[in-house]
Formats: sequence, C-alpha cells, structure tokens
Amino acid sequence: MKPNALTLKPGAMTLTELRAVWTAAGPLSLAAEAYPVIEASAAAVRAIVAKGDAAYGINTGFGLLAKTRIPDDKLEQLQRNLILSHSVGTGELLSDAVCRLILLMKIGSLARGYSGVRPLIIDTLIALYNAGIMPAIPAKGSVGASGDLAPLSHMTLAMLGVGEVRVNGELMQAADALKAANIAPVVLAAKEGLALINGTQVSTALALHGLFMAERLLEAGMVSGALSLDAAKGSDSPFDARVHEVRGQPGQIAAASIYRQLVSNSAIRASHLVGDERVQDPYCLRCQPQVMGACWDIIGNAARTLLIEANAVTDNPLLFKDGELSVVVSGGNFHAEPVAFAADTLALAIAEIGAISERRIALLIDATLSGLPPFLVREPGVNSGFMIAHVTAAALASENKSLAHPGSVDSIPTSANQEDHVSMATYAARRLEDMAHNTAVIIGIELLAAAQGIDFHRPLKTSPHLEHVHAQLRQKVPFFDADRFFAPDIEAAKGMVMRGELSASCKGLFTALHP
Repeated sequence: MKPNALTLKPGAMTLTELRAVWTAAGPLSLAAEAYPVIEASAAAVRAIVAKGDAAYGINTGFGLLAKTRIPDDKLEQLQRNLILSHSVGTGELLSDAVCRLILLMKIGSLARGYSGVRPLIIDTLIALYNAGIMPAIPAKGSVGASGDLAPLSHMTLAMLGVGEVRVNGELMQAADALKAANIAPVVLAAKEGLALINGTQVSTALALHGLFMAERLLEAGMVSGALSLDAAKGSDSPFDARVHEVRGQPGQIAAASIYRQLVSNSAIRASHLVGDERVQDPYCLRCQPQVMGACWDIIGNAARTLLIEANAVTDNPLLFKDGELSVVVSGGNFHAEPVAFAADTLALAIAEIGAISERRIALLIDATLSGLPPFLVREPGVNSGFMIAHVTAAALASENKSLAHPGSVDSIPTSANQEDHVSMATYAARRLEDMAHNTAVIIGIELLAAAQGIDFHRPLKTSPHLEHVHAQLRQKVPFFDADRFFAPDIEAAKGMVMRGELSASCKGLFTALHP
C-alpha cells in the first residue's frame, strides 16, 4: 500500500501526519493559500534591502559580527558563505525518517510567512522531499540554540548542489542527484541562508523520532507485562478500576483499563483464583498501572510540546506587519529549551519502561518467585536457559540509567559568549534512539520469557488478546526447549517491539495513546 499524500497546512500539522511522514514517504504539497503570504514576506525583505537600512541577518554579519554592514552586491555571497562555513557537523548521518521530518517542519515553518524567503526556496525543499533526496546530515555538532545551525547547514547544502545526499539508501553527490531529478540548485538571496539554518527542526525531528519509539515501547511494555503477569500466575486485582479512580492520575487510570482488557478471560488466572497462598505480587507486577501510567502521562506531555514546536516559527530575525510597514524583530525562538525538556522526560519514560521490564524478567527466571522451572528451561544445569539473556537485559537497563541523565541541565557558551546559554536539545533528543533500542531489547527478552512461562502452563490458556500475541511470537521464535543460539531469537522479538506489532495484535486497545 502506497503512503498517503500530504497537503501541508503551515501551522496546522497533526501528530498523525508527523507519524505518517516518520513511517514512510508519500507525496508532499503545500496548501495553495500559503503562497501569497510567503511572497509578501519575501517582498518585505527586498524592500528592506532596497531602502538600505541595516537589518540583522539581511544585510549584516551574524552573531558577534552583527554590527558589520554587508554591501548589497555581496549579499548572495554572504548567504552562501554562511552555509559553507556552518556545515561543520560530524558523526553518523541522520536516518531518512528523521530527515523527512526535518524537511517537512522546515517547509512548514518557512511557509508561515515570517521568515522572508522566496517561494522558490520552499518549492525546492518540497522537490527534494518528493524526489527522495535526503540531505546527508551528520548527527553531531549542534548545541540546540541559535538554531540547529550545523545540521541545518548540511540540509541546505543539498539545495545548493554541494556535498553528498542519500537516495534510496545510497550516498551520491548532491549535484548529480539534483540533475537526475531535474531540480535546479538554488542561489540564496538576502536572509534565506539564515532562515534555513536558524531553527529547532533537527532537535525536534530527533525528539519526535524518540517520541514515536517511546509510544511503541509503552504499548509493548504493557503487553509483555500483562503476559508476564499470567506467566507468573499473578493477580489482576490491583487493576481494579476503583483503586485507580481514587488516586485520579489520568495515565494510571487509562493504563489500568488496558491491563484489565489484556488479561480478561484468562484460564490461567481462573485456575488460581481460589487457594492461592500469595497475598500480594511484587511491585513489577502489581504496580504496572502506576509506573506505565506515569510514563503515559509524560509521553503525552512531550507529545504536546513537540507538536507545538513542529508547527512553530523558530528562525531569527522575524518579519511582522506593523500597519503598512514590515518590521524586522530579533528574538530567540531558536533556543530549543522546550524540546530539551521534552526529550529529557521521554528519556525518563524510556528508561523506566525498560527498568520495570527487566525486573519482571528477573522474577520469571527465579523459580522461588515465579513457580516456573529455574531459568525457564527444562533440565536446568545442563541448560542455562534465560540466565544470560537476563544479564543482557540488566546491562541495558543499567546503561539507560546513565543515558537518562538530563541533557537540558548542561550549557556551554559559544560565539565569543554572545550565545552564552544553550539548550543541548539536539543531544538530549539524539540519545533517545540508543535508549529506545536498549529498552526494545529488554522488552523483547521479557516477551520471550513470558511466552515461555505461558507454554509451561499448557494446556491452560491465557487471555484471547495475549494468546494472539503469543501466537504471533511463536511464528517467529519456537519454544526454548534446550539451549541454542539465542541472539537471533532476541533480535526477532526486539523487531516485533520496534515495529509496533505487539499492540497491533491487540487491536483497539491503544488508540487513546495516539491523539
């Protein structure tokens, strides 16, 4: 099935649209009503240049060089030099999914008509997007203030036909890619280079990437946690709606409702309703709604912040109408503190989803707690079973604790102390991918362990929802009857988590998580 076409309405993008662009590339166009506003903003810049008054970013230098007046005949050179000198990123290249989000948000921001760029600039960005020409953007080199200057400069290089781009996963020269797609390289006019590289689009794209992975992790962690509950013959009484209503936390109430539905009509649960000597389950089973509900809430808060930022105008300076005149106002919307805070809270959620999952793995392999065979394997001793798989989960959970340290509390002055407080949002958002992959492995291991526990309870069945999940897993990974090369099984389970297949197996339960 081909991805749906998207008509971008500046300032009105939705999370559903952003998720769709993150997942796959469909044809992109700009709403027709945006073009008169864009042209009016570009005309205002031309009028300022013609008048001759100094205006920051239009006919002056940048940063600490803002007092340097640039002659009109060097304005195009000024903008080109800006891009070349600021293209100083390093590290691995950002993925196509992240690049698509960057392009989309930069188009949307410029198209709101406060940045003074010509329609040609926006149309060229759209042409790159639709041709699948992804700028080669190194991941490192931004401090998340004065905009994501270095990575957005690398984005802009592609428009100039300089450097490399990626097409269908292959690197090639930008000039060759533009020629093959019949896209003319642009010559930047006054202010256009600065408008392109000022802004928070890279930080925000990385944070959205983390958000969408966190949503899948939350769903998968709830499914695997419910499966672990039945594997350990735990109680569903702690999911009673009355318990959560008297506390009132919305995420907790929603999570408890999902857990009740996930485990409903389990024959395993019915088998120990009477005569079970245990009074209470360990917290990793009993407190799942409290933990995952809190994660739900902060993921939702981050989503709201990032949606606002995705639609925002974050370059500098900005052009506003004051009666019949256009005025240039310098501000600081490029400072990505909201994105940094959102990314840091996503890091907390991702770490905690993995941390409580690791505790359930530890419970399941401990025969004294779970009532299952030691390390979830027949003939323990001859077989090590899940012993070292749990060690991997523990290692990754511990690594996430370090990675979860907030990036937003750090700052370092740049540009000769003109830019003296920065957000570090780009790092804060970039590290979410490593954390998400760590947590996906942990949940994958839990899924394997919990499914193993369910198999040991046969012929009893778990709930219909969880039986479907179990069957989906068993199509990829067979029962662990004796020690075997285990890493491929873990990778298969991790893949199910990252692709959102666990929640897809429980249709309709998680719609509230995707506003």
